[in-house]
Amino acid sequence: MLKEQLKILIKLATIDNELAEKEANLIEKIGKANGVTEDEIYQMMKNPEPFKSLETLSEDQRFEYLYNIIQLMKIDGKVYKSEIVFCQEIAQKLGYKKKAVAELSKSIYSDPSITSDREQLKDRLRKYSTR
Repeated sequence: MLKEQLKILIKLATIDNELAEKEANLIEKIGKANGVTEDEIYQMMKNPEPFKSLETLSEDQRFEYLYNIIQLMKIDGKVYKSEIVFCQEIAQKLGYKKKAVAELSKSIYSDPSITSDREQLKDRLRKYSTR
């Protein structure tokens, strides 16, 4: 399941046709923390693949996907309209309304060392669930 998440993160990171160093570092950090080798991560970045359906994920997994893609969107300090639209599309595929992206964006920081209260964010996100 993590490789699917990495595929989504890579897609988001390259939506502006470049992979910023901070974005690559975050993807690498997430992958390594979850047992994906550096070589596998590099290959995924070099040859991005389409990702599978997101419909079978648990509520916690859906939240983590959305949290990570929003953090990745913000990590390089530039947020493009195309990135927001992509995040909204992923949010909808995860079973959330588009407004969920704006709600979470307010509390997710570009610096991964600054963490938000995830349980509180999950509670706030429930009102945007379409499932």
